[in-house]
Amino acid sequence: MHSTSGARVRPESHTETRPDGSPRGRLRALCNPAIVTGGLTELAWVGAHVLMYPLGTRTEALRPDPRNRPGDQPPGVRALFAADPLAARIPVLLVHGLIDNRSIFTVMRRSLRRRGFAHVCSWNYSPRLPDVARGAADLGQHIERICEQTGHERVHVVGHSLGGLIARYYVQRMDGDRRVDSLVTLGTPHSGSVLAHVLPTPLVRQLRPGSPVLRELAEPAPGCRTPVTAVYSDMDQVVLPTASGRCDHPDLTTRNVLVRGVGHMSLPIHRSVVDEVAATLAGLRTTATAEVPDRAVA
Repeated sequence: MHSTSGARVRPESHTETRPDGSPRGRLRALCNPAIVTGGLTELAWVGAHVLMYPLGTRTEALRPDPRNRPGDQPPGVRALFAADPLAARIPVLLVHGLIDNRSIFTVMRRSLRRRGFAHVCSWNYSPRLPDVARGAADLGQHIERICEQTGHERVHVVGHSLGGLIARYYVQRMDGDRRVDSLVTLGTPHSGSVLAHVLPTPLVRQLRPGSPVLRELAEPAPGCRTPVTAVYSDMDQVVLPTASGRCDHPDLTTRNVLVRGVGHMSLPIHRSVVDEVAATLAGLRTTATAEVPDRAVA
């Protein structure tokens, strides 16, 4: 399979046009209403997330939502799954990022269930995870348990930050494409982040641009069946440069989606992002580079 992200199609924020580098120009950019709103939302969500963090220390048990019964859904839900009603039954697994837990998906988990997805759960990996490959192996074991519990042969995976890279490694390098129907990454450093040079831990070193793990993921992956949608933001303060949030690989079916004015931690709660995730998992998106409109928090 070939990437349809298009080498010549690049988001407006990453073209060769350079912004005004003068102090006045930088100040004008910082005073942009979208940047200010996104920054305030990020600060508010980080504060709320700190309070909720202790509540997400345990891995969530998989329980079907009893409200999602065939014929009982509201019109909006039925419209989302009109093309493929069975898509609502495929389990959705949410995978958090570095030094985090499932509480980061509090809003998205509830929003996906409200949109009609019957099986939505999250998974906590160990905070002492030594490397990406070990995380991918653990993820594979958890997915096998989900398939056994639900009777489904495949699942959807949504990964935030490092969680997306762990899921991609499982799909590409551990035959995970036989289990993962689609993968959506949110703010994942597919090409690394220069901030990874700050912490010298073994796991964080794997997130540096050009690391052995990232070079391994750049190797050929012929026949990989899982489509990858990479959602990234032009205001991501963790994935730097922000274009590193794109997933570009010649053997993968990829779709890169740019959102503007959304911070790294706010990606899982932003309404535009949640809408994009829901539409992708429902099979309503084709593989192409895109930019989603700005909307309020989900």
